[in-house]
Amino acid sequence: MDVLNVLTGNLDRPGGAMFPKPATEFAGRRRPYVVGRWKSRVRGLPEANGELPVATLADEIETPGEGQVRFLLTIAGNPVLSAPHGARLDTAFAGLDFMVSVDPYLNETTRHANVILPPPRVLQSGHYDFALLGFAVRNYARYSPPLLPLDERPSEAQILARLAMIASGLEGDLDAFVIDDMLGKATQTPGSGIEGRDVAELRDLLDGETGSERRLDLMLRLGPYGEWAGKGDLSLRKLLDNPHGLDLGALEPRLDEVLKTASGLVELAPPQLMEDVERLRGKLEEEPPEIVLIGRRHLRSNNSWMHNVGPLVGGSNTCTLQIHPSDADRLGLAGEAVVRSAKGQVTVPVEQTDTIMPGVVSLPHGWGHAGSAQNVAAEHPGVNVNTLTDETTIDVPSGNAVFNGVPVTISPTGVIIAH
Repeated sequence: MDVLNVLTGNLDRPGGAMFPKPATEFAGRRRPYVVGRWKSRVRGLPEANGELPVATLADEIETPGEGQVRFLLTIAGNPVLSAPHGARLDTAFAGLDFMVSVDPYLNETTRHANVILPPPRVLQSGHYDFALLGFAVRNYARYSPPLLPLDERPSEAQILARLAMIASGLEGDLDAFVIDDMLGKATQTPGSGIEGRDVAELRDLLDGETGSERRLDLMLRLGPYGEWAGKGDLSLRKLLDNPHGLDLGALEPRLDEVLKTASGLVELAPPQLMEDVERLRGKLEEEPPEIVLIGRRHLRSNNSWMHNVGPLVGGSNTCTLQIHPSDADRLGLAGEAVVRSAKGQVTVPVEQTDTIMPGVVSLPHGWGHAGSAQNVAAEHPGVNVNTLTDETTIDVPSGNAVFNGVPVTISPTGVIIAH
């Protein structure tokens, strides 16, 4: 697997992948979605777009043999809280040979790391919003250069680049390697706008104070509005000269360009889903659980990252079990309740609300900070919803753990239920 892909994962998402999605080959081109090209070593779960499900990470750490995971790198992630059956991962991480975390926090996961590499503060880092621009309602581009100097400390990009080079055994400048690789492919691609041009000449034309900025300049120039694509003049210099950003116009249809299925059609029923229909039908015939658990997110929480920020903890941003009043009355709940699943149990304050349907309860994602080294988070610990989830209960086509619709039983505190 491409070491650059392995080193850029984020394990703080619910259901996050053990390995991340492959990077684009160069701006404007995407690899088609693929699944099942290979499987995990222990449980045989399928990869999807180069990712393995985090549901099998503990298996891969605990099970001896060729390919056993003995080293782990996390980047701004907290899988002990965000992954299914987090307590098992907590134990598994303690048995690793070596662990590195790129993170500003000593949290439930990074406390296992042999080395923690804190990135610079946000104001010391440049920013181009690759992720959220995908949700914009117009074509828009903006780059925010760093407001404060790094004071000789490495940037987050430099930290990740150095780790990638160490893991791959390569020597040299990773940014230069990536730039030359992208330019090489683009100059050999018919109709790219720089077809047949000299790579060294193009490299010398790139702007930017850092390798990251030069890579951004390259992607902007090669993109659909870039000066090297023959459709515009977008570049890093253009964005620096327009600090409030550029409105590039209305969104344009791109389905024919990005659709990569073998049939050339939008395949609403791929084989992986159709093969699972019979199992689904069988489940629909079973007696449904009396109560099922679903997750939820808080606007001021963002996984577990913001629980150590005093002004953001409190108000609606608390860890409660949301339950419909009719269920609360039927179960005799007041104050706190014990929630049990096949995997574990938690005791949590009850919040009655008619915004959730009867038969369904909800716990927020990212909590469970009891004993944390983070002072504010430790004062508002909450409970870890993934004490109740099961890494062996999976969505068959993807191999990801089931985080919603988890059967649970609920009782008032002090009530013992025999199993």
